[in-house]
Amino acid sequence: LCIYCAIGQRAASVAKVVANLRERGAMDYTIVVVTEGNDAPGLNFIAPYAATSIAEYFMEKGRDVLIVYDDLTHHARAYREISLLLRRPPGREAFPGDIFYIHSRLLERSTHLRQELGGGSLTALPIVETEAQNISAYIPTNLISITDGQIYLSPTLFELGVLPAVDVGKSVSRVGGKAQRPAYRSVTGALKLAYSQFEELETFAKFGTRLDEHTRQVIDHGRRIRACLK
Repeated sequence: LCIYCAIGQRAASVAKVVANLRERGAMDYTIVVVTEGNDAPGLNFIAPYAATSIAEYFMEKGRDVLIVYDDLTHHARAYREISLLLRRPPGREAFPGDIFYIHSRLLERSTHLRQELGGGSLTALPIVETEAQNISAYIPTNLISITDGQIYLSPTLFELGVLPAVDVGKSVSRVGGKAQRPAYRSVTGALKLAYSQFEELETFAKFGTRLDEHTRQVIDHGRRIRACLK
């Protein structure tokens, strides 16, 4: 069961997502919780909690639930607005000091229940914005430290036509290869390192420098990896 929670999004973009889900038959098992950008900050703040309550209801019935928060940057801004209206002192980047605890308490509702408690599970997929690709800003680093890894979507790769625009260097899994099947691991073990080396060398190759045979092979191999990732 999937729950899509849109927090302070434009109505048009939410409508597009819902139309996409409906077109692919996903609305049969999807619940959509929506607050729009022009809604009161209190509504934007409470939307993910309402969605999580719905998710927990089904989890306790023994269902496996995925909840997508789109996005927690808007949630943090709504909380900042409420805090400033309540005359609370602003903290780092003008966000209240307890924004980390608010997001950690929300995301740590995700769990897998024991069989005697129903055996259901809740998986959270929070989305966060970066400003000027700054992954080390306050809200992104908070969420990275709470979650089990991140998928970083790069605008540079998107403009180059590499879709999905996943930056392999900045995308990290805390679980690592342990969750992979042995056959996958044997094939993909050295893939990330080879791809990172290729990206470094590709920059130099653009300057038209003369390359030795080994470097050409690394670049050729890297281009094939990129084609596979596409």
